[in-house]
Amino acid sequence: MEPRAVVTSFLESEGKILLLRRSGQVRTYPGRWAGVSGSIELDRTPEQQARVEIREETGLTDDDIELVASGKPLAVDDTATGHQWIVHPFRFVVLHPERIRLDWEHVELRWIDPADLADFETVPNLPETWARVAPAAGER
Repeated sequence: MEPRAVVTSFLESEGKILLLRRSGQVRTYPGRWAGVSGSIELDRTPEQQARVEIREETGLTDDDIELVASGKPLAVDDTATGHQWIVHPFRFVVLHPERIRLDWEHVELRWIDPADLADFETVPNLPETWARVAPAAGER
């Protein structure tokens, strides 16, 4: 399996996180729920790529978000597709959630309690990815 570096950003507002349902137009995992994700371009750091994906997929700019956590990368082996993803997780607080506008990559959004993440059919290992950037007990 050829490893591929990707970012997954969780957008948070008022204690809830944003899940996006992937459209039928995306190459991987159509119909599944995900954070804001994308492949890391060669000339970008993971954080730079995370910000680019957020802008492309939600319309939010750097003025609309604040980075609050970045986690240790997670290796995800997906034998069904033959991919190994090296997922770089991030968590951003959304300062202006009313500005979110989805692009073609997603057909639906939901703000959920992070405890309910396991109830959704997600891209592989999304709950484990969230655990890398989730607030510690008592943190907000």
